[in-house]
Amino acid sequence: MKVSERLGLNRQIADELANRYAWDEVDQFLTAFGLTTSISGSWDSDAEFYRLVLSRAPLNALAEIVEDLGLPAFSDAAPIRQLPRVWEATEDLRVFVSHLSAEKEKAARMRDCLSAHHMSAFVAHDDIEPTLEWQVQIERALTNCELFISMHTPGFSKSHWTQQEVGYAVGRGVKIIAVHMGEDPTGFIQKNQALSRGIKTAEVLSSEVAELVKSDERLKSRYAELNKVDQFGDLDDDIPF
Repeated sequence: MKVSERLGLNRQIADELANRYAWDEVDQFLTAFGLTTSISGSWDSDAEFYRLVLSRAPLNALAEIVEDLGLPAFSDAAPIRQLPRVWEATEDLRVFVSHLSAEKEKAARMRDCLSAHHMSAFVAHDDIEPTLEWQVQIERALTNCELFISMHTPGFSKSHWTQQEVGYAVGRGVKIIAVHMGEDPTGFIQKNQALSRGIKTAEVLSSEVAELVKSDERLKSRYAELNKVDQFGDLDDDIPF
């Protein structure tokens, strides 16, 4: 296994553990595979600490962990290291916004509003540099997104591109939030209740998305970690205690 593949796999496992379990449960999980969590130091997040623990794990232990968590096999893990550039320098929740090309301004508006909630959204028509191959960048974003938002404007269900994107997200099992913007969701996601745009602004919809993320079993611990600073507030040393 290449060093880059090993680092990517460590990150994937660490993120999955942070999203799925509380700290004490992860401690039990890793200990069951013969890994020690008795490491001194400080870390910016639980996932960062888990990556350090996993970096010391033998490959056979990683293979067992991958199988236990139901993650892709080593041979399938390579694309996960290759993030689209918009996500390379952020720890925010990675969100893929699926939309028709004609509605790119609405998608960009949603992206900008989600940023206020510690969500970094990928909007294909804005976030891919003209010199980069579109399909490769979209596949990277679909492979690495943690939340998928589909904007169902009229004609969404007839687009081959948007339907492939939805199918990719369904296949990965990521959290999907459909937004009704003039068209009902179809196919595998029609059974889920969609957010209704109605007369809501992008700011209001983004807040509703954040509330859904907070209650989702797959994302709530990861999202709570991102919002710790907001919960306690920033300190201002210029104000007397």
